[in-house]
Amino acid sequence: MTRIINQTKQTVIATEGRIADTMVSRLVGLLNRESMARREALIITQCRGIHMFFMRFAIDVIFVDGDDRIVGLVRNIKPFCISPYFWQACSAIELPSGVIDQTRCAMGDRIVIAP
Repeated sequence: MTRIINQTKQTVIATEGRIADTMVSRLVGLLNRESMARREALIITQCRGIHMFFMRFAIDVIFVDGDDRIVGLVRNIKPFCISPYFWQACSAIELPSGVIDQTRCAMGDRIVIAP
């Protein structure tokens, strides 16, 4: 498990982050889940956009670039929707809905992912 922290705002985004870094884990993502706990996150590597096909619940998504800066924010994306495509993104952090606002994440903030 990894911790995800907004270094700019000094807020904890998640304490139980999992990394999806294989083709299968990135494809499956959260599809087999019915919800996420407030402390959970899924970090999807090599990701510039997501789809919500066959998802069962809405989520927030933070897109970060190679310098771990936020380059995209998608709040409360619902099942069967597609996110915008963020050309600068290297990865996506999927979170329970409401976490972006609760942790005051904003474009340009620096994110730290730590064990």
